[in-house]
Amino acid sequence: MKPITIGVAGGTGSGKTTVALKILERVGFDRIAYVPHDAYYRDASDLPPAERAQLNFDHPDSLDNELLISHLRQLQAGRAVEIPVYDFKTHSRTTTTRRVDPQPVILVEGILIFADKRLRELMDVKIFVDADADMRFIRRLQRDISERGRSPDSVINQYLRTVRPMHLEFVEPSKRYADVIIPEGGFNDVAIDMVTARLRALLGEAENGQG
Repeated sequence: MKPITIGVAGGTGSGKTTVALKILERVGFDRIAYVPHDAYYRDASDLPPAERAQLNFDHPDSLDNELLISHLRQLQAGRAVEIPVYDFKTHSRTTTTRRVDPQPVILVEGILIFADKRLRELMDVKIFVDADADMRFIRRLQRDISERGRSPDSVINQYLRTVRPMHLEFVEPSKRYADVIIPEGGFNDVAIDMVTARLRALLGEAENGQG
């Protein structure tokens, strides 16, 4: 049976990763191939550290969509893939990869996955996670300080220089391609319940049809 491919998009700090994880938990980790768009940032290890820190990581060109598209097509064809492992502290790809096996569901998550028509065309269900801008900024600030070793000033400067302008130019307009919009992110259990119930129903129909 052809896998069901789901895209979960939304602005930085919107709660899309939380939504993706709740879908994984409720549908089953053993039934979903999870592919984060963040793993596909282009390698910047050839640049000096100061230049790497100035790169615009919120523009679609910063991501290797060609590799992601290739991997999604392989998963849809029933083949395992080795996805990159990106180090956000050094802005470079590591030498290791992570194996993702084909599953009945493929879940792609990232801020810019709906900005590329080629990616959208590979998705059966497109979910946009929405949240107020102030809450998104606070969550990003907390995450980048605690998980990525950034200073508050560097997070604020990056937000003003690239994150906010790119959100307005690319992320927010891509909301119109969504089949489902989930406000309040991972806190919206009602919406997540509805999405997972529909997904389980689709899986059941596909599995019954195959039998």
